[in-house]
Amino acid sequence: MMHQAFVALGSNLQHPVAQVEKAFSALARLPKTQLIKKSSLYRTAPVDCPSVAGSDVPDFINAVAEVRTELSAQELLLALHAIEDEAGRERPYINAPRVLDCDLLLFDDLVIESDKLTLPHPRMHIRGFVLLPLFEIAPRLSMPVHGRIELLISPELSKDITKLSIKNPS
Repeated sequence: MMHQAFVALGSNLQHPVAQVEKAFSALARLPKTQLIKKSSLYRTAPVDCPSVAGSDVPDFINAVAEVRTELSAQELLLALHAIEDEAGRERPYINAPRVLDCDLLLFDDLVIESDKLTLPHPRMHIRGFVLLPLFEIAPRLSMPVHGRIELLISPELSKDITKLSIKNPS
């Protein structure tokens, strides 16, 4: 059975644009999975990302991908963690700057709360850097728990987010 899933991608270290583009390619290579759509890239000011030793935290590059997969939600989550690990992701502290972050946002209409997986992603509805690229590729999306995506986007959530002119064809 094929499932629809949406994945958020983000990076602010080691050439973030290249990291997100590599992540799109890695998603397309996952077994039993097809990359259906990918959003444009968005430059985003850091949110809840503390600086280290007073240094500035670099801006993030964010995007969202839609995939169809035969993997379960848990299998897809493990595959996303493997993509992060392959990119060199380290987790020295919560919300640390990162080479690559791959978050499972939605998986069909599943609502899950467990130690390992929460669906829909618990903060996606208050993150403009997730909502804007998600809206770009799925403007009619209605999410479990949160409702229609267009009703969630606000000027406040969209500030400090810039759509890049880099072409990123679906």
